[in-house]
Amino acid sequence: MKRNIYLMYAIAFLQGMVFYGPVATLYRQAQGVSVFQITLIESISLILCILLEAAWGIAADKIGYRKTMIFCCILYFLSKLVFWRASGFAGFLTERVMLSVVIAGMSGVDTSILYLSCKGENSQKVFGIYHSLQTAGLLTAAAVFSLLVRENYPLSGLLTVLSYGIAAALSLALIEVAPEGERQSGAKGLREALSETFGSRQLLMFLIGSALLNETHQTVTVFLNQLQYKACGLGNAAMGYIYIAATVLGMCGVWSARFTKRAGIPASAAILSAASAVSCLVLAGTKRARPSVCGILMLRVSNSLFLPFQMEMQNRQVRTQYRATALSIQAMLLDSIGAGTNLAFGVLAERHLAGAFLFGAGICAGGAALLLKSSRNLGEKQAKS
Repeated sequence: MKRNIYLMYAIAFLQGMVFYGPVATLYRQAQGVSVFQITLIESISLILCILLEAAWGIAADKIGYRKTMIFCCILYFLSKLVFWRASGFAGFLTERVMLSVVIAGMSGVDTSILYLSCKGENSQKVFGIYHSLQTAGLLTAAAVFSLLVRENYPLSGLLTVLSYGIAAALSLALIEVAPEGERQSGAKGLREALSETFGSRQLLMFLIGSALLNETHQTVTVFLNQLQYKACGLGNAAMGYIYIAATVLGMCGVWSARFTKRAGIPASAAILSAASAVSCLVLAGTKRARPSVCGILMLRVSNSLFLPFQMEMQNRQVRTQYRATALSIQAMLLDSIGAGTNLAFGVLAERHLAGAFLFGAGICAGGAALLLKSSRNLGEKQAKS
């Protein structure tokens, strides 16, 4: 099954190569989309993901993870074609609708392929490498953007299309991880997944806390950071170099397993969530370049260490044989929270950028409390087992 792991690593790297990443917000604004429209599109996308999650989880358990991954990689490629040619609200909304189908389809499937391919051994390390290769792809793309692309936004879109096309081709070589006879789902699988997720208080607290941290990181480091940099007087080239630095630090996810082993489960959750809250407070209190960059980089590091930890905890809590369905139900909860926080960030950012960062600090603090309590229970269970 090492073949699957290496292929998934390559796909992660290629799909991380979003060449317009350093100017994602400015790219959309150049095509006539406002900040509020961007966050509205994000929220619509998340709502669609919620509606599609359960159906995709059932389908993935039924048809197999390989076929699901292939379909999603091809549609991912097509969505980047649409993005490249998009203009105005309708064009970018269409791209996000396609992307919603992809996200819902891949949700739980990519990590299930990795988890089952390594048979649960060293899985957090594998998740860390997987996430780090995604950021390595971002780093490569950011370097190309800063050195070659710069103001040529359409070229950045085209290069992204090419990268995703290669990833789609590689997905054809994946091997199915579950035997044919074990692939089944439906009403029974959905009932088991719902019962497993909503019947566990500690899992619910962990998922809610994770969602608050992840959505803060996503909104701040992808959209609001560029507005902060602009307020600090930084140009596009400088944004590109900062993006490279953030991406390099994002690769520290490869050390997530080592960090968790040394700090322990509860301490890991507490440290990483507290760092996210502090980052947002720094951003809310300054319009200077250096503190702003430090705040973004701290948020990036904490989230990069947290994601493999989150993946490991989620997969470890799955007991049902309908793994994709269970992980999709978990993702539905995460997306539901994200849909609300995205709109809140957008409304606050339109009024006053500092208010959006303060909101981020507040929900990170709330997430910290939930993660600490749930992670203590997880740590106790791990010690007893």
